[in-house]
Amino acid sequence: MSMLKEFKAFLLRGNVVDLAVGVVVGAAFGTVVSALVADLLTPFISAIAKVPDMGGLSFTLSGAEFKYGHFLNALISFLLVASSVFFFIVKPMNLLVARSRKGPPADPTTKKCAECLSEIPLGARRCSHCAQVVA
Repeated sequence: MSMLKEFKAFLLRGNVVDLAVGVVVGAAFGTVVSALVADLLTPFISAIAKVPDMGGLSFTLSGAEFKYGHFLNALISFLLVASSVFFFIVKPMNLLVARSRKGPPADPTTKKCAECLSEIPLGARRCSHCAQVVA
């Protein structure tokens, strides 16, 4: 019975659950990005290039067929996915992070007394707590 409790504790540990959630969300996000590329961006590129599918493009050399069209489709798909992720996820997240950061800290208005470690104004020549002369 104790092995079952240890296994349960392992599964419910925070990082395992976070990883599982990340994998599931990542898979769902991958499906959304693939649909965006396949259903919207690739047809747009095909309409501009006037080639509906480059998968059939090939050439023959010494009896060997080189299907470079499939490679072009994969390359264009990769570039579209990467640019989609960059412009629709990375850039907005960077903007949100930049907005949430506060400006540089304000200049200090106090200093610590070397003798009693109390906070005193920067312009003070003597500590108000221990009467020590401050340099």
